[in-house]
Amino acid sequence: MFLTRFRINPARRGARKLLSSPHAMHAAVRAAFAVPEDHERAGTRTLWRLDTPATATVHLYIVSPGRPDLTHLVEQAGWPTTETWVTRDYDGLLGSLRPSQQWAFRLTANPTHSGRKTADAKETQRFGYLREQEQVEWLASRAGRHGFALATQHDGLPNLRLHRRQTQSFKRGMGTVTLTTVTYDGILQVTDADAFRHTLTSGIGHAKAYGCGLLTLAPAG
Repeated sequence: MFLTRFRINPARRGARKLLSSPHAMHAAVRAAFAVPEDHERAGTRTLWRLDTPATATVHLYIVSPGRPDLTHLVEQAGWPTTETWVTRDYDGLLGSLRPSQQWAFRLTANPTHSGRKTADAKETQRFGYLREQEQVEWLASRAGRHGFALATQHDGLPNLRLHRRQTQSFKRGMGTVTLTTVTYDGILQVTDADAFRHTLTSGIGHAKAYGCGLLTLAPAG
């Protein structure tokens, strides 16, 4: 597995197109892999996320089974003469995970619940959770099965901050997709290393093709 960071130049027209459409960004990420096995393998898949650490600074993070080639993104939405991208081996971190470790984490997710299937619908519809407490509970209810627990603060509440809470609509083919997304920053503790490794390489929740589900780690404290 590989972890890649690419800095987007938001002043470029190509970048603005990608940043306004998760569908277009998904296609651009998919184009970074010459063979299907580098994009998706048994038990793993390519995940991506956009972060904005500062005003006018946008980073694209990608976790993938194979090493990506982002030359097309540099030409379309980067700095072709000064900056490219950084890719690091991810297996070392994955292999170092042990129960009881604490990590700071970031996750952009699509917290949803299933509605009733109607006679007119071909499949069960999913609806986004809009209230902050519901979004917190959504993540807390899934932590155990994904191999971690949310650390708690002195007041007993999860050590968690929610930001970039938004609902976004974009075109996909002849239709429109509407996504409710939220970014979680917090502290977690590993409870099941194997399950947690699977989470880091397969993601959490739905809309993974559209920039959701990628959980990344940093040293806690």
